[in-house]
Amino acid sequence: MVWTYLMDMDGVLVHEEHPIPGAAELIAELTAQGNPFLVLTNNSIYTPRDLRARLLRTGLDVPERSIWTSALATARFLDSQRPHGSAYVIGEAGLTTALHEIGYTLTDRDPDYVVLGETRTYSFTAITRAIRLVEEGARFIATNPDATGPSREGSLPATGAVAALIERATGRAPYYVGKPNPLMMRSGLRALGAHSENTLMIGDRMDTDVRSGLEAGLRTILVLTGISGLDTADRFPYRPTRVIESVADLVGRTAEPFPTG
Repeated sequence: MVWTYLMDMDGVLVHEEHPIPGAAELIAELTAQGNPFLVLTNNSIYTPRDLRARLLRTGLDVPERSIWTSALATARFLDSQRPHGSAYVIGEAGLTTALHEIGYTLTDRDPDYVVLGETRTYSFTAITRAIRLVEEGARFIATNPDATGPSREGSLPATGAVAALIERATGRAPYYVGKPNPLMMRSGLRALGAHSENTLMIGDRMDTDVRSGLEAGLRTILVLTGISGLDTADRFPYRPTRVIESVADLVGRTAEPFPTG
């Protein structure tokens, strides 16, 4: 069996712009063996090209085609629901580029959708416009439910927090495409032409990575280099298939990642 690997980026391969030990070796081994893989992120700010450049600076050589973002998953979802539609977008290049590439028109006049993504500077004017468009009947989509994001100064409000503001103002809840929605896993599998029965998900969070992997029918591996530790993992009603210290534990055994003895 040739295993397909889906893996989260932050907390699994990198941590605050620094590579996690074993990450470069894992990527090199998967590439050399021909294992299909995708690096996943709920962050919708950057395009795959931007993220490839960021990863290269940390010493990780991940091809652009092997990066899957919540922006790409959102664009794929909208294309399946309403091809060549229109959207009012709050977000940055990762999201607007993904929507342009599927043929969507970006407009603030009578759009089919309001699409909320992540941005470094949320505009009160843009949020107000989004609220009014949702009130007028636009369908409400958000790239991911993450309430906060990291920065050197501390937490920043992220997509989930702003979505909650719009939901409170309009009474309309968004449809979240990114993790923990298993739709993001399934869209990534379709992009690879892979199947769930021989795919595993590697993540550092029980509530997003492991949950979405399980709900997509994948085997899951929790690494202890990010958010969830052994103590927090025990509080959840579900378990990963395997828990390891870091991706370094997979190097040399990616052909058979689940010990049999």
